[in-house]
Amino acid sequence: MTRTPDDPARRTLLMSAAAGLAVSVAGVGTATADTATATDAVAPPPGKPGDFDFLAGEWKIHHRRLKTPGSDDWDVFEGEATCWTLLGGIGSVEELRIPARNFSGMGLRLLDVEKRVWSDFWVNAKSGVLAAPGMPGHFIDGAGVFVADEMDGDKPIKVRGLWDRITPTSCRWSQALSYDGGKTWQDTWRMDWTRA
Repeated sequence: MTRTPDDPARRTLLMSAAAGLAVSVAGVGTATADTATATDAVAPPPGKPGDFDFLAGEWKIHHRRLKTPGSDDWDVFEGEATCWTLLGGIGSVEELRIPARNFSGMGLRLLDVEKRVWSDFWVNAKSGVLAAPGMPGHFIDGAGVFVADEMDGDKPIKVRGLWDRITPTSCRWSQALSYDGGKTWQDTWRMDWTRA
């Protein structure tokens, strides 16, 4: 499905909805060195309550958003978030704020207890609508890998959200796109989180 400001994809929506932050994804297809991770695991480990506990608390976030696909031209800005865990660790809520851009939104991550798969949902504060379906994912070797098949116009693409570099005081979230079925990826958004 094509992502628009009112369409349901957590980070792709954030990318297209934030005023002045829209990204054109046409022509993206090159890999960057730090986005080459294994996302095609044969049998990902089952999700478990508490996988997102690392995110609970107050955060300062350094954003880097790709301005020109296929280039190294980044828009850099600051943000903040408040996150908490709920429902015994099967839910995680993120209130994201970007004051300089007058933007806010909410990330909601839920574990399907029966299937043991996480889903990442998004709510843009401008619409108040929960974006569904969520992007499914698992934690593999200490990193949360979320991948969905989407469309860029009439072209099928893969969108990946990756939580990695997780420590007690920091983590990183990045979004990457692939136009070749996941063989190569290019980061389009990087968020470096530091505990406030």
